[in-house]
Amino acid sequence: MSVLFRQALPQDARAIAQLFLISSEGAAAYIWSKLAAPGQALLDVGASRYARSDVDFSYENCWVAESAGNVVGMMHSYAMHHDPNAPAVTDPVLAPYADLEIPGTLYISSLALHDGWRNQGLGVRFLELARQKAETLGLSGLSLIDYAANTGARRFYERHGFRIVGSCQVVPHPLLRVTGEAYLMQYP
Repeated sequence: MSVLFRQALPQDARAIAQLFLISSEGAAAYIWSKLAAPGQALLDVGASRYARSDVDFSYENCWVAESAGNVVGMMHSYAMHHDPNAPAVTDPVLAPYADLEIPGTLYISSLALHDGWRNQGLGVRFLELARQKAETLGLSGLSLIDYAANTGARRFYERHGFRIVGSCQVVPHPLLRVTGEAYLMQYP
């Protein structure tokens, strides 16, 4: 089947949230649980988050891969800037990640494909789009966080020029599906 890569639209927000739940290993579920109203489904929180505009976590910062009218994959990325006035991260689960940032890079916060669409070159195409976006924005390269437990993703990124430049220990939480280390990876 043919696959179309396009900028995401507001109506893609729910599909983006579903794919974020796949790629984040539970981190998105943890964050969304902190934002949810009583009884609100986490997927609804994520969908409303990505339906917004003019913020980092928006459909505006997503590319989607679509086949036969269905979103089969997505990549979310935004320019990472240093904000000296940003409040310190105090959440015990999220705080370790605060040091895993490389200002001046395009941060890929999620790259996810539904089952059946992996190992077909779609991830490579998303990385090409990220490199183009970084170049257009005048950024020095790409960065992302991957988990040590996700060896397949790490091998994929390493094959495409990423290297580990930092790490932190994952703070266990029932919503997180991984333990061990999280790696900051950078390209080039």
